[in-house]
Amino acid sequence: MVPDGDKPGGGPEEVYRSPLPKEYKREMFAIADQLLGASKIRVMCADGKSRIGRIPGKLKKRMWIREGDLLIIRPWEFQEDKADILFRYTRTQATSLARRRMIPEVINIY
Repeated sequence: MVPDGDKPGGGPEEVYRSPLPKEYKREMFAIADQLLGASKIRVMCADGKSRIGRIPGKLKKRMWIREGDLLIIRPWEFQEDKADILFRYTRTQATSLARRRMIPEVINIY
């Protein structure tokens, strides 16, 4: 029997902390509500507002965002109805945050 660490691609799982929104940078939680196309998505934010989120190319190429995903967004300073998407949580990370009651009740669907 070969230990998991000796198999190719079968090393021990890496455990890392999920990033949290930074209040001093105006970041907040949001839920992906509707895909609009052209790298845009409607999101429901923790402050209760609905915004149009822009998916940057760096994030678009690395991971897909689906309806119902938990995100970190930063609203634009000059147009409050638009925001940049900074991070997408996996389902496991989102349920873990919900269990620890870190997601505001306004958007907690987990």
